[in-house]
Amino acid sequence: METTKKIKIFVVDDDVDNIFHMTNMLNKLGYDVVSACGQKEAEAMMDKVDADLAIFDLMMENKDSGFILSHRIKQQKPNMPVIIATALTAETGMMFGIEDESNKNWIKADLYLEKGLRPDQLHREINKLLKR
Repeated sequence: METTKKIKIFVVDDDVDNIFHMTNMLNKLGYDVVSACGQKEAEAMMDKVDADLAIFDLMMENKDSGFILSHRIKQQKPNMPVIIATALTAETGMMFGIEDESNKNWIKADLYLEKGLRPDQLHREINKLLKR
């Protein structure tokens, strides 16, 4: 009998409540989840995590932790899709995105999403990135 490998998602956030919420939502959508609490823990795990996609919070120990993690994971696994999920706009009022070509050159994430995602929206975006 052929078994299908579950898609594994690497979730990194410095808020344990957000990790719990995201893990629960992704598990219900049928994904396996590996999580890390913060940039430092994620960096220690990065070499060992065999994930298909990563979702990083933007502001953790540093205001640009998500960008740093995206850059580092893309160096190791250039084809791994990376989503930056943040509440930056809600918290600061600053608008931000990676649609601008100048931002795409230095931000190694494939997608930027505001936190508070609905499960169906997140599922659709993951499928697009994984071309499913």
